Amino acid sequence: MLLRRIRDALGLSQTELLNLLDLTAYYEYSRISLWERGHREPPIKVLLSYARVAGISTDVLIDDDLDLPKKLSLANLLKKKAAGKKTPRGRQS
Repeated sequence: MLLRRIRDALGLSQTELLNLLDLTAYYEYSRISLWERGHREPPIKVLLSYARVAGISTDVLIDDDLDLPKKLSLANLLKKKAAGKKTPRGRQS
C-alpha cells in the first residue's frame, strides 16, 4: 500500500512510474500493481529507485514504524535530472 501511496502522491500512472524508475526493460506496468498490492516484494534496487524518485530514505519503505512524509514531489528529481544533462556544444566558426 505504501508504494501505491507514493505513486498517487506523485500523480503518476503505473506506466509513467515504470518509465521514471527506468525499469521498462525489465518489467511491465502490471508488476507495479503486484508490488502495490503486496502480492510480490520488489527487489531492493527497485525500492532504492522508488526512494530516489520520491525523495525519501529507503528506511521509510522498509521500516513499518516510519511514516511517509505528508508531501512528496518530483521537483527535486527533475532538478537533479536537469542538472545532470549535458547540453550539446555548438560548432564553433
